[in-house]
Amino acid sequence: MQQRTLGTQGLAAGSIGYGAMGTVFAYGPTDDTESIAAIRRAHELGVTHFDTAEMYGWGDGERLLGAALAPIRDEVTIATKFGFTTDDWKPDSRPEHIREVVDRSLTNLGTDSIDLLYQHVHDPAVPIEDVVGVMQEFVQAGKVKYLGLSNTDGENIRRAHAVHPISVFQTEYSVFARESEELFPVVDELGIGLVAYSPLARGFLSGAVRPRSDYPEDDIRHILEWWAAEHFDQNVVVAEGLSGIAAERGISLAQLSLAWILAQRNDIVPIPGSKNPVRVADNVAAADVVLTADDLARIDALSRDVRGKRIRNN
Repeated sequence: MQQRTLGTQGLAAGSIGYGAMGTVFAYGPTDDTESIAAIRRAHELGVTHFDTAEMYGWGDGERLLGAALAPIRDEVTIATKFGFTTDDWKPDSRPEHIREVVDRSLTNLGTDSIDLLYQHVHDPAVPIEDVVGVMQEFVQAGKVKYLGLSNTDGENIRRAHAVHPISVFQTEYSVFARESEELFPVVDELGIGLVAYSPLARGFLSGAVRPRSDYPEDDIRHILEWWAAEHFDQNVVVAEGLSGIAAERGISLAQLSLAWILAQRNDIVPIPGSKNPVRVADNVAAADVVLTADDLARIDALSRDVRGKRIRNN
């Protein structure tokens, strides 16, 4: 798989990564054996960058990912995140909390160094300079290699980067969620790479979308606007239009959606997640898809008809 450079500090990753949120959290029933098989299948197919967070099962996600990658730890990069509390998902980037969480993440992952550490969400109660100052301590101690931010704004990215180089900005980005494009000039100016989470629009672009009522009650899609009654039918029309383009190319809707992201910039890595090794293989194959200018124009036109806003902060 082609490698992409993220930032200017030396971090590189295969053009398709793996997001592990769904292995323990948010998307219905999980099975550790199946999830580990999916993670290892991703690596077999060339994926080198794997993403998790403390809040994904409050440590369970990190432990599962660490166990799955233990035999191949020196062949991959692992990203994790701090910044939430179990108290109603409130932001918490107090210095003492960061230190506690990061040390625990190292234990959970079974590693002596985290390749990429993110602040998961902006905490308005703690100046970003203080947050990055603590993150920098872990870099200086050799426990973290690269720093990133997620779910924040341009001002905080600039202020953080002034304290210590930020290698990656992680944001939700897909054909359905393009709001973060307004921050592209900032990351371009500062030489920061991009990681796109939920690149298949929480499953709307997986090719297997269903109405909200078909998902378990604890599934995140019950609170996503794309599935709301007033938006769902219109968004299905958009997905069907995209599926038509994919069919013309002989590829899946998921592959079209991921290839569209890869075509937007040469420093962006989408991190689709799946607990199914077959779907993992389908996603990874998007790395070899090259879309034409006409494909991109048609996708762009369809994206303007999406209804509903993305949910932030995870």
